[in-house]
Amino acid sequence: MKIKGKTCSFNYILGLVITSLVILIVLIGFFYTPYDPNKMNAALKNSPPSLSHLLGTDNFGRDILSRVMKGAGTTYIIAVAIVFIGALFGTIAGALTGYFGGWFDEVLMRFNDVLTSFPSILLALVFVSVFGPGTYNIVYALGIIFIPSYARMVRSEFIVLKERDFVKNAKLMGAGNFRIMFVHILPNTKRVLIPSLLIGFNNAVLAEAGLSYLGLGVQPPQASLGRMLSEAQSYMLDSPWCAIAPGLMIILTVLGFSLISGGLENE
Repeated sequence: MKIKGKTCSFNYILGLVITSLVILIVLIGFFYTPYDPNKMNAALKNSPPSLSHLLGTDNFGRDILSRVMKGAGTTYIIAVAIVFIGALFGTIAGALTGYFGGWFDEVLMRFNDVLTSFPSILLALVFVSVFGPGTYNIVYALGIIFIPSYARMVRSEFIVLKERDFVKNAKLMGAGNFRIMFVHILPNTKRVLIPSLLIGFNNAVLAEAGLSYLGLGVQPPQASLGRMLSEAQSYMLDSPWCAIAPGLMIILTVLGFSLISGGLENE
């Protein structure tokens, strides 16, 4: 048991280190990049890594390091927005259904079941196909798709917690239903809610990268990790560095947040 605890602690610390590194790169990218991420230079097309361009340049002669720094920021902002929409509305729906139950629970959960019965990426593709590609549309599409998972998780926690003594005491003291739900019960869901937010962020990063890779998300010349992978696929053999940097950024992001989430769940 002691060895397991040490392993979990090591994984958690490793996750913090990796996540801190990628977040630092993103934060720097908001204020500074070595070059203009969108500036093209035909003379430097597909140049390998060098002292002047540490990660090389792409097929348009744009600095890959600058585009990774800016593109990761775009991907992160989109992922945060997706998780915010999904967690906000999912938490509200889960809290209402878990606390009140009855017909209200049946109606919302059946609608929730309909959403979860379809593959999430398929629903996102349908949404984007109807309303068109673009950053805002993938935020709305994926945000809606993320709602059911948070609704189910919060609902299950509320069903258990609403029977606890602290909730009964709050009712005896005259607290209203919404105060009990969001002041007394909701903070006690953080044990499962916080890890779910981290995993949700990972899923949002991967979903955004997938849709942008297919050309349905972030549109050129704006950079995102998925957009960069899409642009690099035709040059994998001649200029592999074009795909390595954005791919590695995605891997480190998912790995770091997964390790942190696993460490929190094991506490």
